[in-house]
Amino acid sequence: MYGMVDREYIRKQHFREGWSIRKISRQLGMCRKTVRKLLEDSQKPHYTLKEPRPRPVTGPYLEVIRVWLLEDLQAPRKQRHTARRVYDRLVAERGFKGSESIIRKVVAEIKKEIAPKKGFLPLEADPGEQAQVDWGEAVVRLGGEERRVHLFCMRLRRSGTPFVYAFPDEGLEAFLAGHRLAFEFFGGVPRECVYDNLKSAVTKVLKGPHREENRHFSALRSHYLFESAFCNPRSGHEKGAVEHLVGYVRRNVLVPVPDLASLEELNLSLTRWCEEQRKRHGASFGEEAASLLPLPALPHPCALQAVSVVSSTSLVRFEGNVYSVPVGHEREAVNLSVVCCKIEEGKVARKKSPDVQG
Repeated sequence: MYGMVDREYIRKQHFREGWSIRKISRQLGMCRKTVRKLLEDSQKPHYTLKEPRPRPVTGPYLEVIRVWLLEDLQAPRKQRHTARRVYDRLVAERGFKGSESIIRKVVAEIKKEIAPKKGFLPLEADPGEQAQVDWGEAVVRLGGEERRVHLFCMRLRRSGTPFVYAFPDEGLEAFLAGHRLAFEFFGGVPRECVYDNLKSAVTKVLKGPHREENRHFSALRSHYLFESAFCNPRSGHEKGAVEHLVGYVRRNVLVPVPDLASLEELNLSLTRWCEEQRKRHGASFGEEAASLLPLPALPHPCALQAVSVVSSTSLVRFEGNVYSVPVGHEREAVNLSVVCCKIEEGKVARKKSPDVQG
């Protein structure tokens, strides 16, 4: 077998100096067939195994190992065979006498063959290009009672600047209000927001990347002029920045479990933390803020619109609740503007009843 030096010399003499195959063969004392082969393949010589090497120790067990690992593909991810478990089963059930290390090599080879690992490219974004959005949950004590609150989380992808706000639920009204508060906190709007398949945003998952969006979410998107993108099902890594944010806030802001007077006090604490994070990102956030889309002249109302008919007793019914209406609108159709949150100067207060307009 000829080395790379010989190969390089032969190729240079033929392609650069114009030597013929006959001349190279005569000068170097090798057959013309070998010269042609070296001229055709410029890669490093390698040995090709024509037949698999015999495996006297593991050979009789290869098929059963393959069957076990193939069955694992249908099992829960956390209940699949490790190499150690394969070895233990072979010893106990098949009388295997070999070492564990050789089974580890066999398992690695078969796993690579039947389920090759996928690589992931790190996701990057230009300043102002993208934000990621998600909900998280946490337990706090409010007014002496243990409560579960829902954290609306948005994170700018380039600078990593976070925004977190607590709501009593993950209703559509809260979802809309969270966007408005986040955009006002950042001082602008990212060009794209990335979500998983939140019910607040998506009413139906279609084929591929396509989604049927909630019409109220579409109205919010149209008002602030950003694009929406949705992750593939069960692909949280596609928005890993905000996934990590949810856990980070729980561990670093809500430990120990806060004992506060109200939800408003909790949000004041979260807002202070967000402001500290914004300062910490400094120049990076400044660069991103300069690239955000401008806020519209008027903020989005973040309200749901519904139509109801006033009863003869001046009452309207909405979502199983009954609300009174000023006298004089009996049997009339009225518009309901339903908000769960009233936003004033960056503060959110719960509003339980709808506003009625004739």
